[in-house]
Amino acid sequence: MKNNYLNMIGLAYRARKCSLGEETIVKDVQQKRAKLVLLANDVGPQTRKKITDKCRTYEVPYAIVDDRETLSNAIGKSQRVAVAILDAGFADKIKSLLG
Repeated sequence: MKNNYLNMIGLAYRARKCSLGEETIVKDVQQKRAKLVLLANDVGPQTRKKITDKCRTYEVPYAIVDDRETLSNAIGKSQRVAVAILDAGFADKIKSLLG
């Protein structure tokens, strides 16, 4: 069950419904494009604070998930600590899989 949400992240990425990179994610949160933000549990404290604060301010749900390696493997990129899901359908499905 745990890996299902990783598969959904991979699908969302291939469907071009994700944004990567701290600045892009913050911008997508501010413009209300991000429907869900996923943060690796080993993200640096400043990055974590910046992204979670933005999510709270703009009322975008976020979740702390596995480590950066697991998150990066899900989308086939290296060293990614955060992924924003831009599609409501993918976001709802991933939220339901995360419990």
